[in-house]
Amino acid sequence: MILIDCHTHTQFSVDSEADINACVERAAELGLDAYAITDHCECDAWYPAEHYSAEESEFHEKTDYKADYEASVAAVTALKEKYAGRLNLICGSELGQILFNRDAAQVVCSDKRVDFIIGSAHRIHGEKDFYFIDYTKLDMDGIYDLFGRYFKEVYELSRTGMFDVIGHITYCLRYMKQRHGICPDISRFDDIIAETFRTLAHSGKGIEINTSGLRQGFGATFPDLKYLKMYRELGGEILTIGSDAHTVEDIGANVSDGAELAKEAGFRYLAYFKERKPNFKKIF
Repeated sequence: MILIDCHTHTQFSVDSEADINACVERAAELGLDAYAITDHCECDAWYPAEHYSAEESEFHEKTDYKADYEASVAAVTALKEKYAGRLNLICGSELGQILFNRDAAQVVCSDKRVDFIIGSAHRIHGEKDFYFIDYTKLDMDGIYDLFGRYFKEVYELSRTGMFDVIGHITYCLRYMKQRHGICPDISRFDDIIAETFRTLAHSGKGIEINTSGLRQGFGATFPDLKYLKMYRELGGEILTIGSDAHTVEDIGANVSDGAELAKEAGFRYLAYFKERKPNFKKIF
């Protein structure tokens, strides 16, 4: 079985303290076929705090992601040389909120050091990151309105092409179920999800299986088997797997489960990226 982890974070992500050297050494010890470091780079908080108005700052837990991005890419680039021949190390970036600042996204997309870009929607216009929303203050109509806007933004993200795969589709579900046991039925959004998948398949872009939900109390991947099958049936071919690890210990977590799920969904190959081009490897 091919074992890849194409979504991980280190000390250069605001929500991680994982030492980058320890992360790379751990990936090498695990014998991963491909390992990508994809530290956070939120386009809506690309500049230092003084750039933003008080109203804009309300939605930012941190600013100046440009500095984090530069530090991460420089560190990974040096480690790629150090581990050449021992580890297939990939220099990546998790590029959040591309729709908010396409100029910032273009800087990352144009950087020749970057092998791989995950496009993610951690928040939507007029809302904080889904992590910080208090779902107990919303009734079900409010939750479904929030989800409708999320899936619309993911669709609009798919049309930009400023990424290689879209990360953790169905991210909007993560925290309300883990913390409050709220389990909305997102099947009412299947039409726009399907249109997103068609757009990705047509444009040669992909999605990931994000395995974090399997170890964090959610009980499923993002997206789950139903939507992986939908993506495959609509022509999707590019599929990566990522643990979304924010600690050294979680690197590679459940990626074998992700590979099994990919096979069940009808995929024969997984992908990892080098120089922004997919490399396909048989799952088994």
